[in-house]
Amino acid sequence: MASADEGSPAGPGPLPSAGPRGPVQLSDDAVAVVAGDGTVIGWTRGAQALLGYPAAEMVGRSAALLLAGPADPRRTAAIATRGRDGSGWSGLVALRGRDERQLDVDVRVSASFLIAGREGFMVSGRERNPRWTVDGSVLEEFLTRSPVGMAVLDPELRYIWLNDTLERFGGVPREQRLGRRPADVLPGLLAAPIERLMRQVLATGVPVTDYEYLGWSWLDPNRRRAYSSSFFPLVDAEENRIGIGYMVLDVTDRWNARRLLALVNEAGASIGSTLDVQRTAQELADFAVPRFADFVFVDLLETPLGRDRPGAPPLGSEAPGGRPPMRRMGMSSVREGCPEAVVRVGESVDFMPLPHDVHFLLDGDPVLLPMLDPESRAWAVEQPARAARIREFGLHSLISVPMRARDTVLGLTTFMRSQNPVPFDEDDVAPARELVARAAVCVDNARRYTREHTAALVLQESLLPHTLRGGAALDVASSYLPADAKDGVGGDWFDVIPLSGARVGLVIGDVVGHGISAAATMGRLRTAVQTLADMDLAPDELLARLDDLVMRLSEEEPAGGQADRGGTTVLGATCLYAVYDPATRCCTMARAGHPPPVIVTPQGAVSFPELPPGPPLGLGGLPFESVDVELSEGSLLGLYTDGLIEGPEKDVEQGRIRLGRAVSRDGLPLDELCAAVVKELLPVPQPDDIALLLARTHALSPDRLVSWDVPLDPAAVGATRNKVARQLESWGLDELTMTTELIVSELVTNAIRYASGPVRLRLLLQSVLTCEVSDASSTTPRLRHARTTDEGGRGLFLVAQLARRWGTRYTHQGKIIWAEQSLPPPPTGPPPVVPPPG
Repeated sequence: MASADEGSPAGPGPLPSAGPRGPVQLSDDAVAVVAGDGTVIGWTRGAQALLGYPAAEMVGRSAALLLAGPADPRRTAAIATRGRDGSGWSGLVALRGRDERQLDVDVRVSASFLIAGREGFMVSGRERNPRWTVDGSVLEEFLTRSPVGMAVLDPELRYIWLNDTLERFGGVPREQRLGRRPADVLPGLLAAPIERLMRQVLATGVPVTDYEYLGWSWLDPNRRRAYSSSFFPLVDAEENRIGIGYMVLDVTDRWNARRLLALVNEAGASIGSTLDVQRTAQELADFAVPRFADFVFVDLLETPLGRDRPGAPPLGSEAPGGRPPMRRMGMSSVREGCPEAVVRVGESVDFMPLPHDVHFLLDGDPVLLPMLDPESRAWAVEQPARAARIREFGLHSLISVPMRARDTVLGLTTFMRSQNPVPFDEDDVAPARELVARAAVCVDNARRYTREHTAALVLQESLLPHTLRGGAALDVASSYLPADAKDGVGGDWFDVIPLSGARVGLVIGDVVGHGISAAATMGRLRTAVQTLADMDLAPDELLARLDDLVMRLSEEEPAGGQADRGGTTVLGATCLYAVYDPATRCCTMARAGHPPPVIVTPQGAVSFPELPPGPPLGLGGLPFESVDVELSEGSLLGLYTDGLIEGPEKDVEQGRIRLGRAVSRDGLPLDELCAAVVKELLPVPQPDDIALLLARTHALSPDRLVSWDVPLDPAAVGATRNKVARQLESWGLDELTMTTELIVSELVTNAIRYASGPVRLRLLLQSVLTCEVSDASSTTPRLRHARTTDEGGRGLFLVAQLARRWGTRYTHQGKIIWAEQSLPPPPTGPPPVVPPPG
C-alpha cells in the first residue's frame, strides 16, 4: 500500500526501525503487494476486511487512493529506499476505508523483491487500538485494589460497599462498617463535617472534591494523618439520587511537605532580623511557640565546635559527663515567665538529651522522645530538677535538634509539648530540623559578624590615639562618629603629635569608604604621618612625602584592587596637617584635598583661612603649599572631615556657617563643646564618617624662653656656658647644669666650626628642657662612632647619650639642632620663688 505518491500527515521525519516490532502475523493482518511505481498488484481478503475494497476495485490502481491525508513524496521515496536496501519499514499510517471511515493502521513494508519481472513490496497492516470490553471480574478487581479508598453509602449515609483500601485507612473491619454511618465508626469529631458534606451533595447533586482534613485512624491512633476526600451523587436511570460515592486518598506526605514549606517560609521572615546572636536565638524560640511546641529553649556553646577547625577544643575536654559548656540564649513558653525552665536566659546550662554527649552535637540526628517518663532513672536520678518540672507542668514529649551551620556546631534547640495533647511523632522531626537549620545559619552569621566586628573595633581602637597630648601649647578635644553607629568602624582619623621646640602637630584625614578596610588604610596613613612628623618636616613637604607613599601603596594593590573584594584603596584620601609653635603663636598649615580649618578668635570672630587646596593623596605630580597663620592666645582651631559640614542637603557653605556658629559658643569646656558641636550638626545618623578635633592655643610664657646670639668665635663657647648655668639656676634646675653645659658646648662648637653664621642658642622650659642651636647651614649633622685614637668626632655621640632625644629640623634660614632633657622630679616642699631672667 505504498506508492511514489504516498505520504503521511505527520510529514517527513525519522523513519521508525522495523526490527523492534517483530514479524507481522499475516494470518491476522491485511496484506497487499505494491509495485515499485505504487500500483497495487496483489490484494488479500484481510485487506478487504480491513478497508472494505474488494480485489477487483484495487488491483491495478494506485495505493495512494487509500491515504486519508495528502501525499508526501519525500517520505514515500525514503520508505522505498529502505525497502530496496533490504531494511524494510514499519510505522503508523492513516488510511481511508471504502465507507469513508478513517483508520489508524500499523503498517509494515517488506524489503523489495521481483515478482513476474516487476519490483514489488509486500505491505501488511493491522488496525491500532482494537476494541475490548471489561467484564465484571476486571472491574471488581480494579475497584478492590485501587490505591484510592472507595465506598458507597445509601441515602441514610449507611455503608453498603467499600474497598480494601478504605478498610485499611480507617482500621475498621468491613463487616463492622456495612450498614453503619460514618459517625458510628470514624474516630473523634471527624464524622460530623463529613456527614454534613454528604447531605449537601445529596441535596444539591453538586459533587465536593478534594476536601482535606486531619485525623487519625484506629489502626494508628497515635499518629496524625491528612486525607483528601471527594463526594459525588449516585443516580439511577431516572436520575434519582440513590446514594453517595465516597473516595478517600491519604495525602499525609503532601500535607507535611506543604506544612513544612509554609513553616520555613514564615520562619524566614521572623528569624534572623538582626546580626545579634541572642536576639536570633530568642526569635527562634518565640516563633516556635505555640505554632510547633509549648516550651522551647535554645542553648548555645560558649565555644563553637567544629571538626578540624583551628582552636576547637578536643572531644572529651568538656565539662564532666561529656557535656560541653553552654549558655541559654533564648527561651519561650505558652506559660508566662517560662516556669518550666530550670535555667534562665544568660545562665550556664549543661542540658543534653540523655544518654547523649558532645558526639551527639557533632554527628547526631535529632532526638525524638514521644513520651517523657519523669520516673525513669535517666530523669529522676541524673536530672532530678528537670524531672520535677516535667511532672509539675505535664511536659510529655520532646525533640532536641543540634544546631550546626557550615561544619560548625553552635548548640542545641529543644522543643517540648505540655498543653498540646498530641505528642511529637516522626512527621514533626523534619519541621523541627528545618527550623533549627535556618536559625543556625542566622546564628552563625551573627556570630561571625560579632567576631569580625569586635576585631574591627579592636583594630580601630588600636589605631586611633587613646590620649591627645597638646602639652603646654594646646588644650585638645576630639570626637569621632562612624557612619554606622552599630558598626563603629570608619576611615576618618586624627592625631596630635608633640614636636621639638614645644611645637605640636595636628593632623586629620579622611579615607574613602567605611569598614575594616578603611580602618586598616587609616592606620597605615596615621603611622606614616607620625613617622614623617618625627622628621620635623614642614607641612607641605610632609604631604608631598605622604602623597608619594600613597602612590606606592596603590601600585602595590593586586589587579582589580581591594574594591573588587568589597574593600577600599588609599587612592583619593584627604589630609590636613598643621604645626603650631607656642613660642611664635604661628600655625603653619597645608592640606591635600581636605576642607580648611575653622578658627575662632578669643573675641568670637569665626574664619575659615583660605589654604591652597592641594590635590587628594595618591594623584601625584602636583605640589602642596603651606600657609602661616598667627593665632592669638586662647584662639580655637578646629579640624574636621567633610561629613560634619555636608549634612543631608549637601550644602557645604551652609554647613560651614552652622559649624562656625556651633564652635563659637562660650562657656563650655573643650570636651563638652566638642560633643555639643557634633550633636548639633548631626542630630540623626549620616551616611559618612565624621571626625572633629578642637585645639585651644596657648603662648609660651616669656619667662620660659631665652635666647642668645653666639659670635663665630670658639672663645664664645665658655661665655655661653656661663649664661646657660645662670639661667638654669634661676629656673631652679641646678641638677641639669652639668649635662646642659656639655650639650650646649658640643652643639655651639659644631655650629661655629662647621656651619655659617649667624648662630643662635635658645632654651625652652616646658614639660622638658630643650636646647636649640640654629645656624645658616643646611648640612645634615651625622652621628659618628669615633675610634679611640681620634681627637674629635664624639660631640653628637655625647649629646645623644646625655639627652632624652635629639634631632634636626630645617628652616628657611638654615637648620636647628635640638636636644631635650627630662626635668627632675619636683620637690616635696613649697615651690621656690623663680626670679625674672636677666
